[in-house]
Amino acid sequence: MTVASRWERLLRGPRVSAAGADIRSVQTRDTEAGRLARDVDADPVTPLWRGAQILRLLSYLYSLGFQIAVNPDLDHRATAWTLFGVLTLWTLVSGVGYFVGFARNWYWVGTEVILVCALMLSTSVVADRDWAWNNQTWPTTLWATNAVVSVAILSGPVGGIIAGLIVGGTSTFVKGHLNLNFGRNATIIVIVVTGMAVGLAALQARRNHEKLAAAARIAARAEERERLAREVHDGVLQVLALITRRGREIGGPTAELAALAAEQELQLRRMISDTGDVDAPAPDADGAAETDLAAVLRALAADRVSVSSPAGPVMVSAHIASEIRAAVVNALDNTRHHAGPGARAYVLVEDLADDVVVSVRDDGSGIPEGRLAEAAAQGRLGVAASIVGRIESLGGTAVLDTEPGGGTEWEFTVPRGGRRG
Repeated sequence: MTVASRWERLLRGPRVSAAGADIRSVQTRDTEAGRLARDVDADPVTPLWRGAQILRLLSYLYSLGFQIAVNPDLDHRATAWTLFGVLTLWTLVSGVGYFVGFARNWYWVGTEVILVCALMLSTSVVADRDWAWNNQTWPTTLWATNAVVSVAILSGPVGGIIAGLIVGGTSTFVKGHLNLNFGRNATIIVIVVTGMAVGLAALQARRNHEKLAAAARIAARAEERERLAREVHDGVLQVLALITRRGREIGGPTAELAALAAEQELQLRRMISDTGDVDAPAPDADGAAETDLAAVLRALAADRVSVSSPAGPVMVSAHIASEIRAAVVNALDNTRHHAGPGARAYVLVEDLADDVVVSVRDDGSGIPEGRLAEAAAQGRLGVAASIVGRIESLGGTAVLDTEPGGGTEWEFTVPRGGRRG
């Protein structure tokens, strides 16, 4: 077995594969991004559940005052107080359950709807028809609205509207007649609108939670990749780079070893930058897919290409990321073909809130004065169309800084939202 074949087996063998498996199975550690990722796993509508229990308490106090005031007018006062005891017990148990969290399911919410409707129907038992027609349904429609709010938080606006119609319809059934004078009696409308409004708030809270959770997971994984990249760079990558450089300097049979080391270094860099475990791009408010520009450009890292980016994701629309990547690839191709042997390229990604800035710099021979104008005159519009044209189509600017022997630097500035104006 030759030296080259032994190195090939070593570099391609289980150690690198195990490292790759470890990198691909990135786990969230106890970092700031990791803690954020865990925090967003909480129920996104918890504030709504807890706020609703304040309404439950206030509506209970109102029902208690109503019961004390109207009890002398009821036909069966003792029965009314017994039923009010059931109401009190449910208010206490369900209020605690919803506030703490164990009751936030369809078993409890369905039971509440049934209980509320049953208590409203009991109006016909404790009072006569005339009393029911001239008063709100016992034990007050305000307290009954709690069931509608619970359904709306659990299922959204549609469920809230349906629950509102059920509770409001029960009130109408007890009265025995639908009063179409909504100027004086808007009970059903108020209950239905309450269910719809609370349901919409719950739906929006869940949507915002999904976006926050996705962003937190991306940030945690990006932070972990940065940590792994630093650790690997301090060890394996530096050794591979040393083997590559020394092998090329020595030449002869060791050139094969240098080529193998360079190939493994490139694969390991790409493995570190791999974003395949990141969640699929999520739609933004306009329906366009978003992606992490930093992760997209980190995948371009190679033997002679270094990519630096913020620790967190740089989210832009997928179209903007694709166009910027294409422009960067073209700039790197120019470096590879025209900057001279041994030239290195450096890509820098910056997040400036409203704009993203990507710089592509090389330490090559630079572009001779008049070279671009000459290429354009000959009909070769690679720079103008593939680089400048792409960036300007996004509403951004592409600035070239070069001089013979001083290397070349492109700076792309693109509005995060695309073309302005």
